[in-house]
Parts: sequence; C-alpha cells; structure tokens
Amino acid sequence: MTEDAATRALAAALFAELMNSEQLARSMVTRVLPGGMQLSHFSVLNLLAHLNGERTPAELARAFHVTRGAMTNTLARLEWAGYVHIRPDWDDARRKFVAISPTGRAARDAALAALMPRLAGIVHDLGPDEVRAALPVLRRLRERLEDEI
Repeated sequence: MTEDAATRALAAALFAELMNSEQLARSMVTRVLPGGMQLSHFSVLNLLAHLNGERTPAELARAFHVTRGAMTNTLARLEWAGYVHIRPDWDDARRKFVAISPTGRAARDAALAALMPRLAGIVHDLGPDEVRAALPVLRRLRERLEDEI
C-alpha cells in the first residue's frame, strides 16, 4: 500500500470512528434530556450556562455553525418552554439578546446530573490518563475541522 493510500485508509477509519462516536453520544444525551427537549436545545442551554451572560442570536448561530434561521427556530422553542429569556437591545431595535432562565438552567443541570454518571463511567473504563492524552488530539482535530467550514 502506498503512503497516499495508507493516509486515505487512515482518514476513512478516523472519519468512521468520529461519525459512529458522534451518533452514539447524541443518542446517550438524548435519552437523559427532559421531556420535549432536543439535543440542539440542550447545546444552546449548556453554552449559555457556561458563558453566564447574554448573547445575540447571530453569535449563537456562529458558535454552532448553523443559519440564523435555524437558531431563531431553536430559540423560539426554548423561549416557549421558558428555558431562555429574549429581550430587545435597548440601543439597537434590530438586535436581541438571549440569556438562560432559571428554569433553563435547572433543566440543563438535571440533564447533566443524569448524564455525568455515564460519562464518568466511560472515563473510568478507559482510564483517566488515556482520556487526558486523547483530549489534546481531539481538540486539535475539532479546530482543524472548524477550519474546513
């Protein structure tokens, strides 16, 4: 096998593992979400909880690499559920700001509480040292994939 063919085979194996792992992780998270909450909703709530402040819908759309329309739809559902507060920008009526609500934080925290034992079990089974060693590689891979978008 030539070096080029070996690189392509390695790339295909990496891609297959990433896609399979991503699907399994999504499935695991979806099972622990509160009723009616979708993974996209949880992702937005999780980011807002980490940021601990307001963001515009456009900033959130960029963070998740989705269209503004898709983010507007997600935010409308989150607002309807009481998980976020959306307010106008007092200086520019064309902009809005989004913040996680106490109900949204509680729903996000409940999902994390249900998810963490499973994730901790995976870390335990793989071994903390192996997971620590994998994180920089996964981070560089994510950053490189972001460059492709």
